[in-house]
Amino acid sequence: MDTSFDNCIKCTICTTRCPVAEANLDYPGPKQAGPDGERLRIKNPELYDEALKLCTNCKRCEVACPSGVQVGTVIQLAKARHGGFKKGPRELMLSHTDLMGSLSSTAAPIVNVVTQLKPIKKLLDKTLGIDERQTLPKYSGQTFRSWFKKQEAEQARFERKISFFHGCFTNYNDTTVGRHLVQVLNAMNIGVSLLKKEKCCGVPLIANGFFDKARKNAELNMGQFADALDSTECVIATEPSCAMTLRDEYPEVLQVDNHNLRDQIFFASTFIARELSQGNVPKMKPLNLRVAYHSPCHLIKQGGVIHTLTLLNQIPGVEVIMLDQKCCGMSGTYGFKKENYQTSQIIGQGIFDQITELNVDYVVTDCESCKMQIEMNTDHQVLHPLTLMSQSLI
Repeated sequence: MDTSFDNCIKCTICTTRCPVAEANLDYPGPKQAGPDGERLRIKNPELYDEALKLCTNCKRCEVACPSGVQVGTVIQLAKARHGGFKKGPRELMLSHTDLMGSLSSTAAPIVNVVTQLKPIKKLLDKTLGIDERQTLPKYSGQTFRSWFKKQEAEQARFERKISFFHGCFTNYNDTTVGRHLVQVLNAMNIGVSLLKKEKCCGVPLIANGFFDKARKNAELNMGQFADALDSTECVIATEPSCAMTLRDEYPEVLQVDNHNLRDQIFFASTFIARELSQGNVPKMKPLNLRVAYHSPCHLIKQGGVIHTLTLLNQIPGVEVIMLDQKCCGMSGTYGFKKENYQTSQIIGQGIFDQITELNVDYVVTDCESCKMQIEMNTDHQVLHPLTLMSQSLI
């Protein structure tokens, strides 16, 4: 039995850092839902509290904990053990991103128009509980893997190569960040290779209770990583939640061993910042831009924010304003659900207000989920750090 939660010293710091506890009084907070609740659930499973469903798994409680308790993981596993997940058609749609992406990308122009129609959004709201006020992501008519096939010959000429775990959003929804990663790394004399096969990292599957499917994906991905690392330096992910899941959630939540590979899995900015510190700096021109940077929760958890700031500060002519390190409220699929929409908006309001008050050209963030939430609630366009770096390349 895992008793690591016993390290909790009941200081309640985690609850003071919890965005859900601040926004929704129905949520008791991570200390009570996590370590305190786990002691009760061990004695009697009927003491499971339905309020655990309100947790977004943002990991801010884990960042704050002075005792190193994996509070978010305790809560996720408790939901899995005690039937705390509702796994209906909505949850299947939101979590099975490979399936939905492969079906939708083939008819992207039609899907993109239909899902923005008010009657369709109302129908999804009434029948599935996907809030009609939420903007649904669009799909790309060309997947990233299809685009990359035309780049393979060019990538083969580089002596150094990395493997790119592109993830579902880059492959099916918006290929921009993937294309810009290739451009930036090529400018640093590093080639890019794709895994022969990859599956969703598992973030949305875990968030919606499909642990068995997430575990199968993890096992496939780890096998692919092992094969790829025979010929490439490391595996890179451009989505913070993907990187966190591949490195940390696989062993802690899914019990998939990755100890032989973990140190060779990097978030993109972490890898690039290391290259910059070693003098591998591409030629760049000034952009003369003022940008506001929003820190994604899962990047904060990994300690990766400093690496993104290193990347941004390396770009000539870019003034970076650091936004308060608050959650945007979207939390992947959480903000799409009707019962969570209001909480999601309350959580993000502080960030929305701060951005509105600033005079900046763009907002910058590493997370596609944060990008969607910020663009829906402000008038600002949101760019990935790699997009800015790509724009500066000579």
